[in-house]
Amino acid sequence: MRLSLYQAETARIAVQQQHILNQARAALQSGRALSSLEENGVLHALQILIENAIGKCKQLLKASGQPVPVSAQDAFAALASLQMIMPSDLANWARIVGLRNRIVHDYMNINMPQVISFLTAAQEQFVVDFLLKDFSLDAATRTADKQ
Repeated sequence: MRLSLYQAETARIAVQQQHILNQARAALQSGRALSSLEENGVLHALQILIENAIGKCKQLLKASGQPVPVSAQDAFAALASLQMIMPSDLANWARIVGLRNRIVHDYMNINMPQVISFLTAAQEQFVVDFLLKDFSLDAATRTADKQ
């Protein structure tokens, strides 16, 4: 898939998941607690957003002709070394990837009040902003992208 199409699809998914999270945030801001079903929806939307960002990160590395690490942390570090993201954002990416890992692998120990605080503070916006950003690569990379 061409990088431009990939980025358009990641943006579409980001908007879709952000809409779900905005609905949950509005319910919380109105003073209503989320049902178990809604909490699960929040976790799923966050997981999709974060996995979408990891996938985009790896696609950007691939399109740049760089080796693609298996580890999401290493992938974001490689993207920072290319100056496509700010090195100062790596701690935030580590925290976000850690949240995704807890949702997927340590689901029995998720601290839902902490997730609700994350949602209430709109901390997922950092991920959404990355997914909505159109990364333009140099001409050589765009040529390789079309192959």
